[in-house]
Amino acid sequence: MYQTEPRDPRTTLPTMYDLPSEDPTEPGLPDQFHLFQPRLLDETFAPEGYDEANIFTGSDLNLYYDVRQTNWYKRPDWFGVVGVDRLYEKRDLRMSYVIWQEGVSPVVAVELIAPGTEKEDLGQTLRDADQPPTKWEVYERILRIPYYVVYDRYTEKLRAFQLQGATYFPIELTGEKIWVEELGLGLGLWQGEYQGIERSWLRWGDRQNNWIPCKSEMISQTEQDLVIEKEKNARLTVQLRALGIEPEV
Repeated sequence: MYQTEPRDPRTTLPTMYDLPSEDPTEPGLPDQFHLFQPRLLDETFAPEGYDEANIFTGSDLNLYYDVRQTNWYKRPDWFGVVGVDRLYEKRDLRMSYVIWQEGVSPVVAVELIAPGTEKEDLGQTLRDADQPPTKWEVYERILRIPYYVVYDRYTEKLRAFQLQGATYFPIELTGEKIWVEELGLGLGLWQGEYQGIERSWLRWGDRQNNWIPCKSEMISQTEQDLVIEKEKNARLTVQLRALGIEPEV
């Protein structure tokens, strides 16, 4: 047997340009919730110690994980990665997330249970020997994603698992929330309106137990601050004029 030199997977294996971002044979997303919920997770994902340039989030994006089976992939409903460039090689939007090119696994993955997916999402399915590993096996044993979260919007049940050693163990929730120390973030259920829809949503919060604001909330807060400042200036103008002082414009 001949010895061969180790090969660099970044140069010898398929890149994201060679691997498709979607499987055209699979059906589309099951419902609008699978569109809106990942967006809220994106908007509120603000890990401590990382700026936007070193954070990547993906939803319904092919995640390729095996250098020996380069066409095998999983497609998390949402996942977050820290310590990786937001743009692929700092220059391009990703078509997929290819682990042997990126070199960094997600720190958290979220699955949103749809009718018929509960057993698969919770690792209760078995695979045939000639089939790819299950979603649970990939997240736990191959990618070793530290935190795995499963949410059922129909029952509003949140379940979370943390990798300890080589095995996922359930996380005991505190007030329908989990804490991710590595990120300085908590993930929990929030009752409120997002995209004009009132319901329970998954969203990220900070160390002070405050929900991290999404874009629409930040805009609303800015508008409110402007109104308050305008009212304050109007009161000051009235007071100055009462003293016979004409304020400068």
